[in-house]
Amino acid sequence: MRPRKLFGLVIALLLALNAVGQTKPATVQTPQSSSQVQTELARLAPALGERARAMVAEADESKRAQLATALIRSDANAVLDLMIALLASDQSAGVRLAIVDSLGRNQSPKMREALAALAASDADVRVSLLALERLRVQLVQDARDLLNRRIDAARKAHDDAAVARLAAEHERWISLVKGTMLPGFLRNPPPRFSVKPDNQPVRMLAFGDFGTGSPEQKQTAAAMAELHKKTPFDFGVTLGDNFYSAGMVSPADPRWKTQWEELYDPLKVKFYASLGNHDWVLSDSPAAEILYSSSSPSWRMPSPYYTFTAGPVQFFALDTNEISEAQLMWLDAELKNSTSKWRVVYGHHPIYSDGEHGDSQPLIRRLLPLLRNRADIYLVGHDHILNHIKAEAGVEFFVSGGGGARLYKVKPGPRTLFAQSLNGFVILEADAGSLKVRYIGAADSKQLYEYTMRK
Repeated sequence: MRPRKLFGLVIALLLALNAVGQTKPATVQTPQSSSQVQTELARLAPALGERARAMVAEADESKRAQLATALIRSDANAVLDLMIALLASDQSAGVRLAIVDSLGRNQSPKMREALAALAASDADVRVSLLALERLRVQLVQDARDLLNRRIDAARKAHDDAAVARLAAEHERWISLVKGTMLPGFLRNPPPRFSVKPDNQPVRMLAFGDFGTGSPEQKQTAAAMAELHKKTPFDFGVTLGDNFYSAGMVSPADPRWKTQWEELYDPLKVKFYASLGNHDWVLSDSPAAEILYSSSSPSWRMPSPYYTFTAGPVQFFALDTNEISEAQLMWLDAELKNSTSKWRVVYGHHPIYSDGEHGDSQPLIRRLLPLLRNRADIYLVGHDHILNHIKAEAGVEFFVSGGGGARLYKVKPGPRTLFAQSLNGFVILEADAGSLKVRYIGAADSKQLYEYTMRK
């Protein structure tokens, strides 16, 4: 289905849902809607009901919005009907925004009807637009899920030609779900390229979760520059969440100067970047980050995923926000064709992590099987910690998310080899016989941990 037809379908569904007329404009206080709030309060379990009554009685709109968000996070399904009633009766646009923001991904028919009513009739345009966006995502996800089912059917039938054709379409639907303006020609990875001859050793750095403009980001960048002066790096890679909180508006966004150029251009090396979840928030951000490559002496992102060699290492940059079937097929082929001594796969989301986000079941299920006994290292960010988890099937798991964003707590487990909640970065050094990973702390540029692999 073409985007124009899909947009028409969304509008038609919105109009149909609005015509049902089950929800009144959210800024109109009525005895009926107020009564509905009281009815829903009475249905809650005692402990939850007490918190909900305190929230409803709170006179301060900002505090009421915060309390509503906390209730949704504690038990979204239990308070669903209460929150829908509040959407129809609460006079505060801030409260309604908080409810839509926190609950708008709920896929129940009741929530979809409420979102449709808000999109069509809320007196505050901000509420309408957020409700429309949450509903758009749900509707497009439904269509994408149909495509997923078709892909599964083709795979079970061993119809390789159909899987290949459907995989290309799957990548487009992922972009449609995320609402990004990323045309197909920007999604296509280039052929493998080289940044250093394969008979030479390589020294590079890696860091993620950094683009905040914070003192911590500047301190981490200064530590990189200090070590670079002593022993130069050949290049670097970024592990996503390059720019908070929503990526870049365009290749000319003024934050390129303050959050990238002033901090990393002075090293005079190239950085091969990958996308994080925050880089996907603005609809134009992935394209902006790709296109900025043509005007920067240091930033390189030829596509959302790509591969290159440097000395004895082949690097595979992934877009892990939602790995498309096309990306998995590409990675499988590139790993099969690799002749490099070492293989480093990097991106944003961990397979295993001792941070707040923890392990990713989708990546364990879909990505890890391709890496087993083929990749040597899986290197990521996302959790704002420094972390090394013991290998599985020949793959070592490293997290380097301390580039400058707010740090997370660490939760060491039985497979933890190293875990610290610190700002810092990774240095990777490789030659024909060994691959060494070193964690460096930003505060004093000192080594925190070292691990060496040999073949």
